[in-house]
Amino acid sequence: MHEATVAQSLIEAILREAETRRGRPVRAKMSCGELNKINDEVLSFAFEAVAKGTLCEGMTLRIEHKPLQARCQTCGEVFVVDVSNIRCPGCEGGDFELLPDAPLVLEEIEFEGAEDGEG
Repeated sequence: MHEATVAQSLIEAILREAETRRGRPVRAKMSCGELNKINDEVLSFAFEAVAKGTLCEGMTLRIEHKPLQARCQTCGEVFVVDVSNIRCPGCEGGDFELLPDAPLVLEEIEFEGAEDGEG
């Protein structure tokens, strides 16, 4: 189960940061690319299970999927890929290269009672 490994990694990173900030994590936001095979429900369930009994228990995880992008080889425009019409919105060209999918990233952690004054 890929999501369980991702959840474990997220919890470990959040706990490291919580120790540094001396605060209780209440919310986190992660993002991943459109092609990443993350199932939001399964990841949320795994996150809750791994968090149980830790400082992360009860925190909220928000998951954002970043759209796949391409670069038009004709006009150079970077655009979000629409699988129903894979054409450049600028010049209507069909010659493009897919850009790398966005990686899985822990973008934000919000803390309650953090020592550095930041949430």
